Amino acid sequence: MKRIHTLLAVQSVVAILVSINRLGPWTLGHVLPNEFLRWVDFNNMLVLPLISLAAFYLLKKTIEYDSPSRESRAHLAINLTFIVGIYLLAASYGDHEVTNYLHVRFCLDDPSSDLCRIVIFNDDEFSHWIFFTGFVMMNAALLFLQKLFPHREKIESRDIALLLVNSLFLGAGVLANLGFEEIGLDLYIVAALAVLSAYLLCKRGRQPLFIYYSSAYWLGLIGSLIAQFVR
Repeated sequence: MKRIHTLLAVQSVVAILVSINRLGPWTLGHVLPNEFLRWVDFNNMLVLPLISLAAFYLLKKTIEYDSPSRESRAHLAINLTFIVGIYLLAASYGDHEVTNYLHVRFCLDDPSSDLCRIVIFNDDEFSHWIFFTGFVMMNAALLFLQKLFPHREKIESRDIALLLVNSLFLGAGVLANLGFEEIGLDLYIVAALAVLSAYLLCKRGRQPLFIYYSSAYWLGLIGSLIAQFVR
């Protein structure tokens, strides 16, 4: 449990850094004199996702242990889903951050040109579709991995408290993305993961990731709906 708490804490720190990176004025400078990207785009594309995905991979390895399940077809399917999900997430970051920078810099005043239409479509739609597909695949893979490899030690009240504290940061990230902007596909994605994690929690009991994801997604979803209502 100590390693699980630590790796989830890394995700919490990344969630904080993502907000600082996006909202702070100190990341708006250009990375190189040729102005190919701002620091905010560079950090969102390479630095922060790499930290997050490395922590997710280590979390995956922490959940797994030697058992007949390791050689099962279910484990193979989950591993493939996880790998494909990571690839799609990486592709979405590469597409989104570059085109978002170009969109903001060159296309706000003239969005109707052929070049800007392509840039805006990649920024606002295509990269989002890829991101949410990869996001669902990777997170669902972790949930089903927890189902395949249930935690063997007793989960103490202290562990539950730490899982809930870490889940607050993911929930806050969901709220920041859904609560104050026009809701689209992302609402249904989060709702689907919230239902899946709650279903597994009810069926399989108090497993670390079931607790973490159920708390995070339901808090984020309910908070976002309230924020949308009072806008």
